[in-house]
Amino acid sequence: MTRIRLPYVHEYRDRHGKLRRYFRRGGKKTPLSGFPGSDEFMAAYRAALADIVVRPPIGASLTRPGSVNAVIVGYYQSLAFRELAQSTQRKRRAILERFREKHGEKSIATLPRSFVRQILDRQRPFAARNLLTALRSLLSFAVAEGFRADDPTAGLRMPKAKSSGIHTWTEDEIEQFARHHPAGTRARLALALLLCTAQRTGDVVRMGRQHIRDGAIAVRQNKTGATLLIPIAEQLRKELPATTLTFLVTEWGKPFTPGGFGNWFRQRCREAGLPHCSAHGLRKAACRRLAEAGCSAHEIAAISGHASLREVERYTKAADQIRLARRVMKRERDSG
Repeated sequence: MTRIRLPYVHEYRDRHGKLRRYFRRGGKKTPLSGFPGSDEFMAAYRAALADIVVRPPIGASLTRPGSVNAVIVGYYQSLAFRELAQSTQRKRRAILERFREKHGEKSIATLPRSFVRQILDRQRPFAARNLLTALRSLLSFAVAEGFRADDPTAGLRMPKAKSSGIHTWTEDEIEQFARHHPAGTRARLALALLLCTAQRTGDVVRMGRQHIRDGAIAVRQNKTGATLLIPIAEQLRKELPATTLTFLVTEWGKPFTPGGFGNWFRQRCREAGLPHCSAHGLRKAACRRLAEAGCSAHEIAAISGHASLREVERYTKAADQIRLARRVMKRERDSG
């Protein structure tokens, strides 16, 4: 049967290896059954397509000026929001849409500080931090536009999160993944790109032959806008394909979306017995390696493109602690 490519249709393989498809548009995902072109599939596709055609645009159902609903719509159109990286815009929009669904009809001018505190207290630490960040931006916009006189989030402290965040790959885990996915596979190429460039997935999936300059990969980071030139390590050079314009492609030969790649790579991690590992964890592992090699925070940031040295300094401090501990142990052995 001839394969049909349709707009907004995405594919992935589930944990059982079965190929599944869904319609994605405007943040909404609709599962599609059947094979593309079949009556069952096309009926589901047309229904999903009709849904986005008849759905009113964001903000069309505003109830009244000055409502949370109205101010969120205005914030989306503001320069402050539009200047954010696309990935940050998507995350912030998702948070604010959930907030708007519950509180959209409330007047933003009368939202008390206690109300914001109660909402944050019902969240888990990381979710509370993300919500507070989004609300601060929204309410800063509200104050600047005259929708309210003060910012009820002012002075609220970020909740402490006990987790260390996304897991950083260990050397044993890197070796385990490499043993399971041999050289020449897409999984090994993905490992090399992530580990040898220290970039985010959104930047890695866009890399291709056209970005190579004098033995280095030129990267313009999507999130920060930073322009980097990253030397190509020998480990990566061996894995780079000679024919494809984009290095990482799907099984259909198409470039990955950041989300699609994340799901695909997570499945490759599960196959290697590493369900707790992720693509972003390799970015952290790359920074750890650079720190352990004696690179300074500024040198690591020159590769990773971190806008702030605060995150990078965690790796250098940990590496310094290990070096100092080893030096002390050596001194103890020599004196004994």
